[in-house]
Amino acid sequence: MLDFFAIFSKGGIVLWCFQGAGVTEPFAGPVNALIRSVILQERSGSNSFTHNALSLKYKLDNEFELVFVVGFQRILTLTYVDKFIDDVQLHFRDRYKNELEQKGAMKFLLNDFEFEDDFKSLLRDAEESGRVRNPVAMRNFTESQKSQKTVKSMIESKGESKNKAQGGKKNKNAKKDVFYSQNILPCLLHLYSKSPKPQKPKTKEMRVWDMGGTKTKELDYSDDKVNGSYDAAGTDTEQAEPLYFLTLPSLLHRAKKGAFGGMFSMLKGLVGSKSLTRDDMESVLDKMRDHLIAKNVAADIASQLCESIAKKLEGKVMGTFTTVASTVKQALQDSLVQILQPKRRVDILRDVLEARAQRKPFIITFCGVNGVGKSTNLAKISFWLIENGYTVLIAACDTFRAGAVEQLRTHQRRLNSLHPPEQNGGRPMVQLFEKGYGKDAAGIAMEAIAYARNQGFDVVLVDTAGRMQDNAPLMTALAKLIAVNTPDLVLFVGEALVGNEAVDQLVKFNQALADHSMSDKPRLIDGIVLTKFDTIDDKVGAAISMTYITGQPIVFVGTGQTYNDLRSLNARAVVNALMKA
Repeated sequence: MLDFFAIFSKGGIVLWCFQGAGVTEPFAGPVNALIRSVILQERSGSNSFTHNALSLKYKLDNEFELVFVVGFQRILTLTYVDKFIDDVQLHFRDRYKNELEQKGAMKFLLNDFEFEDDFKSLLRDAEESGRVRNPVAMRNFTESQKSQKTVKSMIESKGESKNKAQGGKKNKNAKKDVFYSQNILPCLLHLYSKSPKPQKPKTKEMRVWDMGGTKTKELDYSDDKVNGSYDAAGTDTEQAEPLYFLTLPSLLHRAKKGAFGGMFSMLKGLVGSKSLTRDDMESVLDKMRDHLIAKNVAADIASQLCESIAKKLEGKVMGTFTTVASTVKQALQDSLVQILQPKRRVDILRDVLEARAQRKPFIITFCGVNGVGKSTNLAKISFWLIENGYTVLIAACDTFRAGAVEQLRTHQRRLNSLHPPEQNGGRPMVQLFEKGYGKDAAGIAMEAIAYARNQGFDVVLVDTAGRMQDNAPLMTALAKLIAVNTPDLVLFVGEALVGNEAVDQLVKFNQALADHSMSDKPRLIDGIVLTKFDTIDDKVGAAISMTYITGQPIVFVGTGQTYNDLRSLNARAVVNALMKA
């Protein structure tokens, strides 16, 4: 039933593996795809992954830095797989705990993990439990709980909703009580058991005010005011009860209210030498999720990131005096940097040079929704290519928007004035290829590429019409243009101002390109140009949303309205801005 089962370290060392009977294909391909597409890109919020005809389930063991992966045919419905992978993990940990606790990566190479007999026994038990489970008969209405309800029970009185809300709070308070009793109370009791026992203050007698006394000293009672102040009646105000006389419930109550100052309020967030659990991280992750959403990260992406961090840290052993908040924040920062780092080489100048060696132009197609700055950033990239000594042909394939061709012609004229033909052997560095309005964009792009090949241009930049992701006819036309002309690079131009909309745009653009492609391996978006980055201050969440949803790098960032305002993305700077309070 199972194609394979593999246990390997996060460093890539395979500890043990199993391959099903009759399975000849190696499992390295699916496992590498899982590592590349899920684990390295911090998408481990879900424990399943699909690769071609295989379904993969995996589980991370953060204490010993292990990954457990099982693969089976996607058409099969194996209900026992989740419990089976948990059982294998626990059994493997228990059997080889001493070997796994050794320091360094050599522990994986020096030890021999003979696990086949145990694995087959667990697999046999899991398959039998899956067969024994009988189908549950459907209940009729009389057997359901709904049939027992009366009309009176469905009517909610005034105080019921309030009581329900208070009942929900009790569960949270119960968790807090357990945390304080297990972590903070031992520290408090240890400190105050060794402190000297203070004497309980005596109650002052009631002072009687009379008209006696003729001297100032006789009327001065300041010497009697030792510990406390007097009220109008002449009695002491209430003294703070010494900590020695506090009972355990009152001690717990004061610790939770922060009555012991900064030192003990700090103890609340400390976890010393224990494994992190989901409950420990819950409150911190909720704050992190809200912070990411406030910084313009799409809500779904923020939730998936926090879920991935929880799985990454769950079971990890914390050091003494290490706060949960700092650990979660550091893990989130590392994950965000990992997401923004390109997964493949992004070097357009080198690619152009390789295309020139093959005597063909390098083709870049720009796509995106209306008004994001496709034509403007196309002109910026043209200027950047010209500065590096390459000739550019602009294909005006936006035959829909009025003024689109004239806008590109203006950019062509200005770019040629910055690099006059006289300085380049009489040949203009930028030319515009246009056929007017109302024509087929795919046909114009094909003619422009043929013209560039004949005239020896280095780069062809294809400008397309802006279109909303829900406009099916225009999305079909874009998919046709890309499928017919097979550009070397498809860049999606998006605004840095959008939040949740960025996810919808990219998902639907990619889906349209896949649906209308004539190839088995459709051409999707290869990179992102993020515009208007200078207008968002530290709300840089759109960069995370776009990169996370596509897995493609941000190639350029637009930071202004002049030709020089084009930058490459600095992942560390973006993450620092994102995590800034």
